[in-house]
Amino acid sequence: MRLPNSSLLRTALMGSMVAFALPAVVALPLASAVARSAPDSFADLAEKLLPAVVNISSSQNVPTRPGTQGGGPEVPSFPPGSPFEQFFKDFMNRNRPPGGGGGGGGSSQQPAPERRAQSLGSGFIIDPSGYIVTNNHVIEGADEITVTLPDNTTLKATLVGKDETGDIALLKVTSDKPLPFVAFGDSDKSRVGDWVLAIGNPFGLGGSVTAGIVSARNRNIHQGPYDDFIQTDAAINQGNSGGPLFNMDGEVIGMNTAIYSRSGGSVGIGFSIPSKMVKTIVAQLKDVGHPVRGWLGVRIQQVTSDIAESVGLKETTGAMVAGVNEGGPADKAKIRNGDIILRFNGRDVKDMPALPRAVAETEVGKEVPIVVWRDGKEVTVTAKLAEKPSEAELAAGDTTGKATPDTAKPVDLVGLGLKIAPITPDLKDQFQLGDDQTGVVIVEVTPNSQATERGLKPGDVIVEVQQTEVKSVDDVKKRIEAVRKEKRKSVLILVKNREGLRWVPLPLASPADRDKKPG
Repeated sequence: MRLPNSSLLRTALMGSMVAFALPAVVALPLASAVARSAPDSFADLAEKLLPAVVNISSSQNVPTRPGTQGGGPEVPSFPPGSPFEQFFKDFMNRNRPPGGGGGGGGSSQQPAPERRAQSLGSGFIIDPSGYIVTNNHVIEGADEITVTLPDNTTLKATLVGKDETGDIALLKVTSDKPLPFVAFGDSDKSRVGDWVLAIGNPFGLGGSVTAGIVSARNRNIHQGPYDDFIQTDAAINQGNSGGPLFNMDGEVIGMNTAIYSRSGGSVGIGFSIPSKMVKTIVAQLKDVGHPVRGWLGVRIQQVTSDIAESVGLKETTGAMVAGVNEGGPADKAKIRNGDIILRFNGRDVKDMPALPRAVAETEVGKEVPIVVWRDGKEVTVTAKLAEKPSEAELAAGDTTGKATPDTAKPVDLVGLGLKIAPITPDLKDQFQLGDDQTGVVIVEVTPNSQATERGLKPGDVIVEVQQTEVKSVDDVKKRIEAVRKEKRKSVLILVKNREGLRWVPLPLASPADRDKKPG
């Protein structure tokens, strides 16, 4: 069906206005806005930018799949999603000799030979001396990287450095002449609705240009702790990874990294890492060979409306501290479990993902003010950021005091759907708790209760109630009763299990309900 052009659409609207009486009062628009006209053509811009966008081929030796040795040739390697991939798979399967992977006749099987696996992606030159930026996943695990220029010149590339968490890699090639290059722009200036151009290597076909607009900013697609993607409807497909996203000034404002798709092809939802992040990490990879990010040393969780209400916070905002690394910057700044970080270095922390990004972008060694919500009021502390350790270097678990022997029987927390008990040697064995574990252990959870809905299970350990450490059943009961006297709707507990620490808001039953016995 043909869509109406703008003049036909205006005519139709005008006709409908004649058919119906206008209201006596007409609401005025909030503000008038004029859209800039679309470019007549992107050809001049594309011609200028294409020479700096390259194809990247990485390869590595991988063992042949079990059962294929002696059974015919392997399927040629194509980019994932390539239209040729399924064709060759079907062809090879139809023509594979019978019993190709078999072990008849008593002959000994030879070890599976290795084969070359190839990956294709995109990249862009940022310096005439041969520095090239791409995604880490394009070259991950490669023992050979080849860069193909638009004029079909092929150059061997070496890996300068990579950022696995941010999915950024820096390569270097050597050329006998200066190479064409592109410059980074300011991604913070890009706005929803701005025209953009994507150039890359979709499905291994070679340099391709697509156009669209910035569809959204600050997208979190749950790929890592620093997600802050630009979303675009410019067609991005498999093989475009590592390619640049340009503004209309020909500046790189993003690196195309991911797509949302059920079919593997473009549906108009692509994601690019903002140039602000790429430029910073690339400079660090060039200087020291690895990313250098600020580190606060906290584990955090999202603040829910229940959590906010339980601690007297009027808005559902900030990031709640669910653990502090011993000896880290937060520990030295006296940040505590249960603190809600509201502002970091002058920037509002509107939700949990905002904090890791703000910390990572802050200079290592800098002293920053941090505003936390503690005991019903704002408290400001100062922390000196350290460099983020590698995952292998980060300490696992917290140190706590020794448990106090207590042999009291389990106690029913009426209205909460829990039975708790002191940590005894028998319960340590039963629930595989550490020797130095303190707090009280949950021994029973009432089915279909609020505790069940919030994921509490027998063996979980309550270590804090309402941001105060508890070491006995009496401590827990006193804290809960104190919250009830304040007429709060829920009580906040810090629970530790095999997955770590997390804060759980538990609704408090009304006086009439809590007098009822379960069952």
